Amino acid sequence: MTDELEAVKVIISGKVQGVSFRASLKKIAQECNVVGWVRNVEDGSVEAFIQGKNSNVQRVLDWCHSGPPNARVENLVIKKERVEPTARYFVVLL
Repeated sequence: MTDELEAVKVIISGKVQGVSFRASLKKIAQECNVVGWVRNVEDGSVEAFIQGKNSNVQRVLDWCHSGPPNARVENLVIKKERVEPTARYFVVLL
């Protein structure tokens, strides 16, 4: 398996707002050495852009299937994106 850089956008739906999903995702992303961002969406979902080595991105996506303890993830929609060469950090967007 190659460990090349990849980027994905993910929409997480269910009970994912008001349960520290964004802060928890930022912590996991930093632990997995990926960059990008996460934000709440008006429809109640959470959207994230995740970029890093394939295996690290997969670890974050695996976590997104359950999220933090009080979350109830019902669905994930994952879409491949272009790698952003200037991305350096993982941030929570308001």
